[in-house]
Amino acid sequence: MDSSETKLGATVASRVPQIVIGNPEELERKKRAIKAAGLSSLQVIADFDMTLTKYMVNGTRGQSTHALLNQGNAEYDLKRQQLFDHYYPLETCPTIPVEQKTKLMEEWWGKTHNLLVEGGLTFKAIQTSVANAVIGFRSGVVELLEILEAKSVPVLIFSAGLADIIEEVMRQKLHRSFKNIRVVSNRMDFDGDGNLLGFKGKLIHVLNKNEHSLEMAAPLHDDHGHEVVNNAKNGYSLVRDRRNVILLGDHIGDLGMSDGVDYDNRITIGFLNENINSWLSTYTTAFDIVVLNDGAMTSVLDLIQELSR
Repeated sequence: MDSSETKLGATVASRVPQIVIGNPEELERKKRAIKAAGLSSLQVIADFDMTLTKYMVNGTRGQSTHALLNQGNAEYDLKRQQLFDHYYPLETCPTIPVEQKTKLMEEWWGKTHNLLVEGGLTFKAIQTSVANAVIGFRSGVVELLEILEAKSVPVLIFSAGLADIIEEVMRQKLHRSFKNIRVVSNRMDFDGDGNLLGFKGKLIHVLNKNEHSLEMAAPLHDDHGHEVVNNAKNGYSLVRDRRNVILLGDHIGDLGMSDGVDYDNRITIGFLNENINSWLSTYTTAFDIVVLNDGAMTSVLDLIQELSR
């Protein structure tokens, strides 16, 4: 960091994007430990929406992978929106016990998935939805993924959304695949004509998107929906014995993505995109590094380079 740092209960780097470090000494300890163990001990766990992707795209609020989907059937698009209007306040309600909320989330996801099947979703509709979406990746994401691939560091992308949409976003916006990436999300099952038949594996929702769900780790697909990495049933082989973690997320709840990992060291990087004054203290307590104002992946790139030396 440069010499113009100020103290506001945390260390704030004077560059754009602002980088906030709540406990520099603890962060340095973790970096030393991971560096000593080597990159062969490291795995990266990342949320997708508003973490790898931008919060704002050309002055417009970026869409999530759920929000961008146009089913091609106005009746069923409306029904899915009505489910959102009913269940989202329940998801964010702080007084509902976790056990009860988990059942509600299973209801919501199950009903939504049924509507996608009943409404005749096609793979073509997904491709069109992504092409028309307001979505883009943060600056530096491609460089980060390329470095991690070159250094054989596995990347697990966890999402409560739809793996097929995430993969299509990556195809259309990044124009390439990465052999070290697995998407842990809900996987669709299409027939030979691209019509949705149902879903594969168990349901992944906002309260269980973590490494306990690695049996759902899905391979990236090519432009025709064919697997290019045959690892759907063997997600654990990618991260076995990798006991150091870098975790990227934009919500406090994303810290749970590493549940199921018996890690030695974990460096957490939080992307605080809005309501900074209200959330900064909470984020600097919860995350080792906080990136403000929809910032780039600069801090993560710098971290990987430092751990590589």
